[in-house]
Amino acid sequence: MSSGADASTGSPAAARALIAAYADRAPSAEQAETARRMLAFIDAHPDCLWRTCRDGHLTGSAWVVDPARRRTLLTHHRKLGKWLQLGGHADGEEDLAAVALREAREESGLADVRLVTPEIFDLDAHGIPARGQEPAHIHFDVRFLCEASADAPLAVSDESHALAWLDLDAVSRLNPEESLLRMVRRTPPAASR
Repeated sequence: MSSGADASTGSPAAARALIAAYADRAPSAEQAETARRMLAFIDAHPDCLWRTCRDGHLTGSAWVVDPARRRTLLTHHRKLGKWLQLGGHADGEEDLAAVALREAREESGLADVRLVTPEIFDLDAHGIPARGQEPAHIHFDVRFLCEASADAPLAVSDESHALAWLDLDAVSRLNPEESLLRMVRRTPPAASR
């Protein structure tokens, strides 16, 4: 077991396999290219699950939607100063879906948030600016579609200024970045029950 890992080997093998499977069925050429870039990064950085990997690291995010799939939960990120999906560092955890769920719960206070599917919903590689002693680096973000009730109580964590459920068509007013808008467009309709 790697130093600092609790229930994980700290090996990126599971993450690599998940991303490779997504690359084979990617919904666009851009997503396939992002997957290939992530796979190359993983191959070059066996410590990519740890934030101590200075060039960058894998992160897990939750695109949390309500059961009707009309709203999403965003956080106003304290360090980056923008509205984003919930998510964060793997910290050695090789199960990136578990990372996404952990971060969703920690950052929102939601007790009942679940994966819609264990498959990757979206991939994104984005730069994080230097801050204090931390150099600029890349977050290789693996995103999962999750669902929670918009009526459940929320609790803002110390990583956020605020949390908000937004209609999908309102997301662009708070953050017009393609990274978020792509997830809005890809949000599937609610399943018939």
